[in-house]
Amino acid sequence: MFQAFSRSWQLIKASYRVLRSDPELLVLPAVSMVAVLILSIAFFVPAYSTGLLDGLIDEDRRTAGSAALGIALLFLFYLVMYTIVIYSNVALVGAAMMRLRGEDPSVRDGLNIANSHLRQIIGYAALSATVGVILSMLRDRNNIVGRIIAGLIDIAWTVVTFLVVPVLVIENIGPIDAIKRSTGLLRKTWGEQVVANAGVGLVMGLITFALILFIGGPLLLIGITSNTVALVVVAIAVIVLMGTLMGVLGAALNGIFQAALYNYATTGNAGQFFDEGLVVSAFKPKER
Repeated sequence: MFQAFSRSWQLIKASYRVLRSDPELLVLPAVSMVAVLILSIAFFVPAYSTGLLDGLIDEDRRTAGSAALGIALLFLFYLVMYTIVIYSNVALVGAAMMRLRGEDPSVRDGLNIANSHLRQIIGYAALSATVGVILSMLRDRNNIVGRIIAGLIDIAWTVVTFLVVPVLVIENIGPIDAIKRSTGLLRKTWGEQVVANAGVGLVMGLITFALILFIGGPLLLIGITSNTVALVVVAIAVIVLMGTLMGVLGAALNGIFQAALYNYATTGNAGQFFDEGLVVSAFKPKER
C-alpha cells in the first residue's frame, strides 16, 4: 500500500510539473465545474418544486407515466452535464498532449480541439448518460443487491473508459470504438489491476481532508463555540472554496495523467515530464 501511495504521489508531482508549465489549463475544469453547478441548480430546483421527478424518488407516487417522465428528464440532465464535462476534458487532454510533445498550448488550442470532436463528444455523453440513468435506477431501489451491482458497474465503466478521452482526441473515432480501444489499451499495456487512478484520487482526497481539518475545521469550531454566526459563515465558505479548488486541481492533474498514459500505451513514451519506469509501474498486471 505504501508503495502504491508513493507511486501515486510521484505521478501527481509529474502531472503538476506539466500543469505548472501551463497553469491556464486550470481554467477548463474550473469553468466546467461552475457550468455543472449552474445546470444542477437550474434543473433540480424546478424539478423538485414541481414534482417532475416524483416518479423516480417517491415509490408511493410512482406511476408508469411519471416514471417514464422522470427517466427522460434525468437522461436529459445527464446528457447536458456529461457533454459539458467531456467537452472540458477533451480540451484539457488535447492541450496536455501538445505540452507533452514540447509545444506551448493555450486554452484556445484546447477549445479548438474539443470543437473539432464535438460529434464524438455528444455521442460519448449520450452513452455515459445512459449508464448514469441505469446506475441511478439501481441505486434508487431499497435493495442492497441493486446498489452493489450499481457500484460494480460504476467501477467497471470507470476502468474501461479511462483512456476514452485521449483516444477521441488523437484517433478521431466514434465513442463505441473509443471505448473498445480504451479497453484494449489497458489490457494490453498494464493488465487488469488498476493501481494509480485510485492512488491519485486517494492522495488528492487526503490533501483536501488535511486542508479542511487544519484550516476550515478550527474556524468552524471557533465560530460554533463562540456563537459567532459571521465566523461560521466564513468557515463554511473557506471549506467550500478549498474543496472546489482541490477539485479543479485534481481534475486538471487527472486529465494530464490520462494524456501521459495514452502516450505511453501507444508510443512507449509518456512525455518529457514523466519517468518511463514510473508510468510502467502505475498499472501492475494482476498476479495469477
